[in-house]
Amino acid sequence: MFFFKICSSLIIIALVSSTICKAHPGFSFGWGGGGGVPNGGGYFGLSPEYYQFSCPQADEIVISVLQKAIAREPRMAASLLRLHFHDCFVQGCDASVLLDDSATIASEKRSLPNLNSIRGFEVIDEIKAKLEEACPQTVSCADIVALAARDSTLLSGGPYWELPLGRRDSKTASLGGSNSNIPPPNATLQNLLSFFKRQGLDEVDLVALSGGHTIGVARCVTFKQRLYNQNGNNQPDYTLERTYYNELKSVCPRTGGDNNISPLDFISPAKFDNSYFRLLLWGRGLLNSDEVLLTGSVGNTMELVNKYAEDEGLFFNQFAISMVKMGNISPLVGYNGEIRKNCRQVN
Repeated sequence: MFFFKICSSLIIIALVSSTICKAHPGFSFGWGGGGGVPNGGGYFGLSPEYYQFSCPQADEIVISVLQKAIAREPRMAASLLRLHFHDCFVQGCDASVLLDDSATIASEKRSLPNLNSIRGFEVIDEIKAKLEEACPQTVSCADIVALAARDSTLLSGGPYWELPLGRRDSKTASLGGSNSNIPPPNATLQNLLSFFKRQGLDEVDLVALSGGHTIGVARCVTFKQRLYNQNGNNQPDYTLERTYYNELKSVCPRTGGDNNISPLDFISPAKFDNSYFRLLLWGRGLLNSDEVLLTGSVGNTMELVNKYAEDEGLFFNQFAISMVKMGNISPLVGYNGEIRKNCRQVN
């Protein structure tokens, strides 16, 4: 049984209204030493209280920047959540995704999954600048990305969870790893399960984390295949509900328009809730990688989709667990890596 922690947090009370506090309980976990294996059980050196003495205002600074950024552009919450995902799936949660090209760095920003789509770097820069003013060379960029994902979820109406902190920043990036380790939007269910298993994540994590698509948008190029040539026969994906299919065609023409966008969850694209799963049941999932969670014939993903569509609290609970588990993928701790002064470049 998870304990309701959020209302006891002085920082969150100061920054988030008591209405949100009551509506969205937080989840706490045990933080035993995990021995450096990405099993979701916690890592030695990571702790929710990591900055308690070295930078006690870190949470307050992060959420204050996010409140303004998301108020300006609600889509930013989804962008920051995706940034954490794309960071952790490539050589671990080490902020490698933030590094720009240099003489020694081939930036992951140029990979196929990230090019012209990954966003939120300016918000991370702003958070980092404010943290450097308050606590120089203390809070890592990797932890900033993780905090931004957690707090963006909360500010969008989703769950809060205690986040283990203490990650350090990489001195390298992996363009090849970014191209090969991030699941594509047209992935089959078996492909998705393989991508997640590679990171120590299972089918429950896959379905729960896919629920992050309850906020945000996707570009036409990521779902065009479903509209016009799903199986190489110039026919649409038969699982698409007809009205929804026609609506998508008006946004995403057969030729051109690749950067046109459509909400992943058109019911409540800026609110973190379980409507994503209800849409899947109605044949209104946007990406192939969404729809196969319901229609794929491997494992128990269909059952999980139905459960989360019926019970938002169950989804929130598992999403929090799976986010902590994902955030524990191969962090740099101790004397490994560094604390970057500028998130875009190594020291």
